[in-house]
Amino acid sequence: MNRPINLIERIKTSLDTLNRSERKVADVILKDPHSATRYSIAALAQEAGVSEPTVNRFCRSFDAKGYPDFKLQLAQSLASGTPYVSRNVEQDDTAQEYTDKIFSFSIASLDAARQSIDANEITKAVDYLIQAKQISFFGVGASGPVAMDAQHKFFRFNIPVMAYDDFLMQRMVASVARTGDVIVIISYTGRTRELVEVAKIGREAGATVIGITAPDSYLAEECTLTIGVTTQEDTDVYMPMASRMVHLTVLDVLATGVTLKRGVDFQKHLKAIKDSLKASRMPVKK
Repeated sequence: MNRPINLIERIKTSLDTLNRSERKVADVILKDPHSATRYSIAALAQEAGVSEPTVNRFCRSFDAKGYPDFKLQLAQSLASGTPYVSRNVEQDDTAQEYTDKIFSFSIASLDAARQSIDANEITKAVDYLIQAKQISFFGVGASGPVAMDAQHKFFRFNIPVMAYDDFLMQRMVASVARTGDVIVIISYTGRTRELVEVAKIGREAGATVIGITAPDSYLAEECTLTIGVTTQEDTDVYMPMASRMVHLTVLDVLATGVTLKRGVDFQKHLKAIKDSLKASRMPVKK
């Protein structure tokens, strides 16, 4: 989903059309756009001397879904970026500047994903996962380590689980999947040809295929269930950063859902795993 990156210019050219309260919001943003990307909606409202609903109306007047989406667009408009690194970072940025930009964009991306994610999709995914005979996590490129992290979390649930980041292994695993198996495919764009094919193979073999990917993407069309997540990150040009963070967090949400669904008695099992690690730790420094 492409967003205009000249939001600051749009605000400047719209000043005469804004009402008095909206003009106050615009003035605060234009005075220091970088600081504005770090404001919560409450902080921006206080700084402008207006109500939070006024800030929300202001954001929606510039085609944003809400305040988190507006902050993402604002962050994008501040820089053309460094190709193959990040849209939000300039070549001559200092360590302080690019550190602040990357953290701010990641926080804003997580907040936007939090507000847009469909809790019903999470509930359905947890139900599929807790009933699974076995779970396979698929990811390639930057999503490969995300799949590995999912394996590290989900092995705790007494369900056979594996992660695969090789296309050929994914195809073979998908081809022998059966009813009751769950395949979770992680892809930011949902346009990776091999993953789209693997989803179709797995679903036709009888598996439940869950996609953590862009809604309305090629991959989403082939999945049994899609947890739709988006960030304002063009991974065709820039290094995957915030998108990876969002996917990791979605998997944390799913792991938490499975844990809660197992009930209080299952905590004994989780405690035994934690206790097994005690001998490997150095004592805490006083």
